[in-house]
Amino acid sequence: MTGPAFRGHVHHTVDLSEHRNNVAFTTPVALDRGRLNVWGNSLPAGTLPSGRHLLGDVLFDLPEADGRAPDNVRCAGQFVTLPRVRADWIHLVATSERRCEEFVHIHHSSGAVDVEWLRVSDFWSADPHFGESVAGRSADMHYPHHVQRGLIGLVWLVRVPVPRREEITGIRLPDNPALHVFGLTLEAVT
Repeated sequence: MTGPAFRGHVHHTVDLSEHRNNVAFTTPVALDRGRLNVWGNSLPAGTLPSGRHLLGDVLFDLPEADGRAPDNVRCAGQFVTLPRVRADWIHLVATSERRCEEFVHIHHSSGAVDVEWLRVSDFWSADPHFGESVAGRSADMHYPHHVQRGLIGLVWLVRVPVPRREEITGIRLPDNPALHVFGLTLEAVT
């Protein structure tokens, strides 16, 4: 008889700093810098923690949100180089101007590329359409010229499966400016 199998979960956080190109979190003195959508809405700085944090049960490196420096990747088909590891999941902290279903392309060391769905609910306060978990919730919404009290905004924990059992080398994000990525972590189940 075999005893129970114990599995470990190893997280590999990914530095997105060279890809950050947008401000989604603002302060009351810099409301006009927000670009979470075409109308210039943003979420209050502090909606997400900054630095290394567990969200759900996944470790992320999250940007400092000061309302001035870019704090997220507004998706425009960027290729993000990933640590060369065998991963089971790609976890993202993300939100969207509107609910979106897009493809990501997962690149492997063999040259193979797998296409997988990335599904993200919108940032307006509502139940998750795709079963995501909440990563951050704001009490207010920022507009370019005022703070709308009581209008909740949401950021989501999303995961994408990695079906191939070989090292990954990168991920091509969708070309959809409505989609914003704040953190990305690979998870290997050992």
